[in-house]
Amino acid sequence: MTHEAEVTRVSTGLPGLDEVIDCLRIGDNVVWRVDHVDDYQRFIDSFVQAAVARNRSIIYLRFGHHPPLVEASPNVRVVHLDALSGFEAFTEHVYRLITDHGRGAFYVFDCLSDLLEDWATDLMVGNLFRVVCPYLFELDTVAYFGLLNDRHSHTTVARIRETTQVLMDMRRTASECHVQPVKVWRRQSPTMFLPHRHRGHRFEPVIDSSDATRVQTALQPDHSQGPQRQLDYWDTLFLEAARQLERPDDEEGQAAQVERLCRVLLGRDERILGLARRFFRLEDLMAIRARVIGSGYIGGKAAGMLLARRILLDTDTATWEEHLEPHDSFFLGTDVYYSFLVHNGLWPLLMRQHEPEGYYSEGRELHARMLKGELPEETRLELARMLDYFGQYPILVRSSSLLEDGFGNAFAGKYDSVFLVNQGAPEERLARLEEAIRQVFASTMGEDALVYRQQRGLDGMEEPMALLLQRVNGRYHGRHYLPDAAGVGVSRNIFTWDPQMDPAAGMARLVVGLGTRAVDRNDDDHACVVPLDQPEKRPFRDDEDAMRFSQHQADTLDVTDNVLTSVPLRQLASLDADMERILGWCGEQDREAVRRARDHGLTPPWRISFAPLLSRTRFVPLMQQLLGTLEATYEYPVDVEFTVHIGLEGQPSFNLVQCRPLQTLGQNRPVTVPEAVSSDRLLLATQGHFMGGSMDQPIHRVIRVDGGRYSALTSHQKFAVARLVGQINRAMKNRDDCPTLLIGPGRWGTSTPELGVPIRFADISRMAVLMEVAELGGGVVPDLSYGSHFFQDLVESRIAYVAVRPHDRHTDYRPEWLNRAPREVIDEDVLDGLDADVLSAVTVHDVTGVGLRLLADVVSQRLVCYQEGK
Repeated sequence: MTHEAEVTRVSTGLPGLDEVIDCLRIGDNVVWRVDHVDDYQRFIDSFVQAAVARNRSIIYLRFGHHPPLVEASPNVRVVHLDALSGFEAFTEHVYRLITDHGRGAFYVFDCLSDLLEDWATDLMVGNLFRVVCPYLFELDTVAYFGLLNDRHSHTTVARIRETTQVLMDMRRTASECHVQPVKVWRRQSPTMFLPHRHRGHRFEPVIDSSDATRVQTALQPDHSQGPQRQLDYWDTLFLEAARQLERPDDEEGQAAQVERLCRVLLGRDERILGLARRFFRLEDLMAIRARVIGSGYIGGKAAGMLLARRILLDTDTATWEEHLEPHDSFFLGTDVYYSFLVHNGLWPLLMRQHEPEGYYSEGRELHARMLKGELPEETRLELARMLDYFGQYPILVRSSSLLEDGFGNAFAGKYDSVFLVNQGAPEERLARLEEAIRQVFASTMGEDALVYRQQRGLDGMEEPMALLLQRVNGRYHGRHYLPDAAGVGVSRNIFTWDPQMDPAAGMARLVVGLGTRAVDRNDDDHACVVPLDQPEKRPFRDDEDAMRFSQHQADTLDVTDNVLTSVPLRQLASLDADMERILGWCGEQDREAVRRARDHGLTPPWRISFAPLLSRTRFVPLMQQLLGTLEATYEYPVDVEFTVHIGLEGQPSFNLVQCRPLQTLGQNRPVTVPEAVSSDRLLLATQGHFMGGSMDQPIHRVIRVDGGRYSALTSHQKFAVARLVGQINRAMKNRDDCPTLLIGPGRWGTSTPELGVPIRFADISRMAVLMEVAELGGGVVPDLSYGSHFFQDLVESRIAYVAVRPHDRHTDYRPEWLNRAPREVIDEDVLDGLDADVLSAVTVHDVTGVGLRLLADVVSQRLVCYQEGK
């Protein structure tokens, strides 16, 4: 034997077994498939003793529910792992452990079958093996794993067999113990893969075929459970639940199954799980399972939507059976997301992304590679069956991550959602669906999402992506498909521009067509904001403003061109008589404008105010009841998204597509705002047009983009201003140490630089107050967009918002006050590559110690930003 061969050989601790398999090799992962954990223990003992004798370091990974298999000693380190922390966290712990111990360590894992109880699926046990084993092999280790016979699906065992270097079956009869090598990588002998009787220190091959037949027959398990053994553990869970459904009188058994299924389907948010236990019955959970593709959690968005529906139907069955449309959704489980990463070899990259130095850089690489990945074939087959069910109805592919839409974490707009018009041949529709899924998966590594998670202390938490796959609610009007109306509803209205309004009455933000214009901030359009206690009131000075700041385009799905598009309302009104009927409930027409349009052969214009729907139907009381019921049940304000179907007589019915706890900003107690501030100490005094509730916010720094100078820049230079603001924002280590007021012209976050500064959330994430000033001309005004994803970003990041209209009679804006404030020198690294015109448009003022303060009182609707007494 050569020296090299001697170095690479490792003993099992059993000389007879070493002879059968020609010893173990450095790099071997060894899987023992046994009937009982005690049998696995016997082989571990021999392996550990032999390794200790050779002065090897042994790491025992303890996570099972069975008794410990190895005791700590000078050569043996015991590491406890928490399988309930989830697949990603568990795997990351193992990965780091292997990295820290480097080359040459030996490993013993508890029986992997115990993970089934914690992860509820065979699939993830197989994925763990596919992730960990190649890394162990790469680092020249030897590792022992145990599996219980007949506890795992054939698919999982096949994947483990494919990945491991050594697979051994150990079975026993009443009088004999037999070991049969199933796979021994790069080793072979004429009798190696025969059953071997274990007698003392010897392992004797069964070389007589008659004897072998008798042995195999004696070792053959009970066939009565054979079909079930071929199933994933996930499926057996639901088979047991289905059997429980046949015992309706066993209330204790039903409750136990509800608890079990809630925990494997709905997530880990204890407040959501508490509500689920109260309202979901076992048949509800089985109905959800019937719509799950793959396995794992359905995610926060899907759980919130389903839970809200069940709460409404249980609370007032008669009303909501009439006015709440049934959902038509499928759910792609979180295990599919992890399997996608493993299938495409991206797990090592994810582990590097979890390190602080790789959080953003490796995140960008992951994002790019996920867009090019392939879904596992078994997932593609299930998706194809779902498309057969939907036919050619449009589909919305929505993010539904584990943490999304939970208490304290809305993730509003952080992850992608994709509309699929769903036209074309079946294979084309499947390809577009896969592309949309990859896009949503990749959005978990988008910069805005990473910034959001890091800012909220979630960057170290498991956040797998599930998907909510929904039939788009709507109807066809020629080549266009769209809902009659859509919107956002919030049970707590903190945008009360009139002191007579009751914040507890709630608010709705409505649009005609797809709800994209209700949840996104649009540069050229405005949703209709409706305070539910005074639905006729609008935040406009006159009819001209009401027309200007209303909706002029609707988002639709064009089934001819197979795209999401925007259509002017005039064009929409001319599609068919039914569309004109719907607009009759959503808008109003000026008689004189109608006459002039018809005289010129034009379609008369509509002003979308929703006045007929609000005043002549049950929409307002139904929306108040919906929001009130959910807030009372959640014991927390809520935020919902919905579409509206308008019947022939105007009767509304709702398709509730999302419900989540609503984050609110500011204090509930009144704040005393000074009645008068001398002009030399005043930056801003205004009435209304702010969000964030009552505030008392000291300001230590002011960043201002000058409207006049900004207007004179080229489009390229305006994007450079946005990048400069973003770099200054990222350079701030802690927003609370230096509370910053950001002032800019037009709208922050617009995609059109002529309308404002085109920043993203990551560019303003550390600001304390955001101020928009109407100083660009051309009718561009700040838009509070209450209820939009932009608004949610501000609220969740504790960023207050102020809209400034300098020429409004209730506004006194004095930016010249800043000319007396000290200027701050911007870091040279930030300035690199920026021209003088860009730099002249942005000023940074250090007002630490100056006493600048922003006070706002939501009751009186007054806000003042001023310098306290000198």
